[in-house]
Amino acid sequence: MQSDILKTATRLMVGLMLVFAVYLLLRGHHEPGGGFIAALVAGTAFALFAVTEGPARVRRAIRLRPSTLAASGLALAAGAGLPALFLDRPYLTGLWWKSGDFSLGTPLIFDVGVFLAVLGSILAVLLALEEN
Repeated sequence: MQSDILKTATRLMVGLMLVFAVYLLLRGHHEPGGGFIAALVAGTAFALFAVTEGPARVRRAIRLRPSTLAASGLALAAGAGLPALFLDRPYLTGLWWKSGDFSLGTPLIFDVGVFLAVLGSILAVLLALEEN
């Protein structure tokens, strides 16, 4: 697309949308949000970027094949349930590790996996549609 106004606005909006996607991802376990909605917001940002700059620029920006992104997300989400099995708890039971004020839990790892799987799927479809 040849609109300078749209290209300039897109450069501003894509960054803001990706930051908002990270915010939604990180607050997802305790508040509304999470991996799925964060991936939808990030996918919308990449769709806007693809419309203005073209699919080749999106591929260079993500640096990974969308199928690799989706497969690694699926593996990460599935692997998030394994620590519970080692402690004789049901699969996908939430576990948390705390260090001072910082805590990391398996629900966040699961949400990151969902984020990557959904974003990879969205990017695969988006780039296939844009390139044809």
